[in-house]
Amino acid sequence: MTRSRALMIFPVVALVALASAPTPSSADDLNDYPTSARAEYVFGCMKANGETPRTLEQCSCSIDVIASLLPYDHYVSAETVLRMSQVPGILGTQFRSTERARAALDDLRRAQAEAEVRCF
Repeated sequence: MTRSRALMIFPVVALVALASAPTPSSADDLNDYPTSARAEYVFGCMKANGETPRTLEQCSCSIDVIASLLPYDHYVSAETVLRMSQVPGILGTQFRSTERARAALDDLRRAQAEAEVRCF
């Protein structure tokens, strides 16, 4: 194959490769929050805000907003810090006192504040 013929074929091959690339087609492809994590958030939110159909919609909206702003691994880190910081003693102190832990909590709190503005 000549060099000029190879250069003409390359754009066609590239277009075919792009066209066959997977596109998001389901909720799982659009975000990385597992259903169980979303459900756990909604159950806790409803427990704190009332167990009504309206609250179900607001809490579902809230986790959707959080998921759109915060990658799942950051959410898990912040939730871990939040839970572990409530443990008394040295173990809890380690989670309350590090800059990284505070940054994770700050990110989660900002996402929750935005979710509250949009959903409640």
